[in-house]
Amino acid sequence: MNRVKLVILVITSLLCGVILGAYLFSDTRPRPFLSLRNCEGNCFRLNELVGLLASVGIQNFSGLLPDVVKETDKTVVIEHPGAHKGIHYVVIPKKDIRNAADLSDSDRESVVDLFAVMGEIIREKNLTDYEIMTNGPGNQTVCYLHFHLVAR
Repeated sequence: MNRVKLVILVITSLLCGVILGAYLFSDTRPRPFLSLRNCEGNCFRLNELVGLLASVGIQNFSGLLPDVVKETDKTVVIEHPGAHKGIHYVVIPKKDIRNAADLSDSDRESVVDLFAVMGEIIREKNLTDYEIMTNGPGNQTVCYLHFHLVAR
């Protein structure tokens, strides 16, 4: 009887995991490392996995992010964890966008909100000497569109 209970527990756990995973990942865009067809070379790339997990975390658990500077329903701004001096914020859309090349008309509201939030921060802090940067796929350590707002 214990073996039957164990099998039922394992099957129930797997089913709950699949349902929870489907819910958490429902608003993410497909990632190449998940592709099983047309896989050239190594499909698994750590920066893609980190981007996917970041997407799920930002969309579903943004309240748990450390050092949040500002947040709207479409954007979250955090202090860069490795900032040395001055201001270095990471500005992240809550919508899953891998990089600038993946932008489409459906992303317009998210991108407008992101830049509006950066404008608010720039005005609030009276910044005049600042940079706004983003990286393309070859330079991303996290494959998730985000911008750096840096001022010294």
